[in-house]
Amino acid sequence: MLTFIIIAITAFISYKAFNNSALVNKLIFYPPEVNRGGWYRLFSYGVLHADYTHLIFNMITFFIFGQYIEKFFKGSLGEMQGSVWFITLYVSALLVSILPTYFKHKNNQYYRGLGASGAVSAVVFAYILINPMSFMGIMFIPIMLPAFLFGIIYVVLSIYLEKKQAGNVNHSAHITGGIYGILFVIILFYVTLNADLITHFFSQIKIDSISDLFHFGF
Repeated sequence: MLTFIIIAITAFISYKAFNNSALVNKLIFYPPEVNRGGWYRLFSYGVLHADYTHLIFNMITFFIFGQYIEKFFKGSLGEMQGSVWFITLYVSALLVSILPTYFKHKNNQYYRGLGASGAVSAVVFAYILINPMSFMGIMFIPIMLPAFLFGIIYVVLSIYLEKKQAGNVNHSAHITGGIYGILFVIILFYVTLNADLITHFFSQIKIDSISDLFHFGF
């Protein structure tokens, strides 16, 4: 339910902002405005997207993995506590994932950022931590990899692209969000349930044949 609410709010505001530059300027991540006290922009940028493709890709990804993590939290921690922690994961990931960008560009009047990718990455990597041997892939590419391997390749590629400063994608937000999602869940479940998700993660990784490393299809 919370996953759908987050998607609905994000999609609605993104849609309204597509043809409303005033709304974009009010909510977008813009370091000089953050420096002047507009701290809310460290969160509000996540409800804006550059275009329909950007919005749809992020929300489909969040729909797939967000539902699972929401149910996992509620099933493990209880309905109320699970709901609170799920929202906390998503909202705090918006903040944490953009912080490296803020410190890098805090005096850059030409830098702007938007999109929920950092928070979505946190949710995706939380899923990878819990289900490292489930198969994952990228839309329209018919090759599936075990989640742990997909995550490793994703991080390495993101680091490379960040160093190359390829395109207008904030790769550092993806990396930071993903790492934060893993740490958040590890700490949360250790503190609340004394659960060792690190051991649980590695105990699941078993490669018995080539079919455990990849397969074709969706």
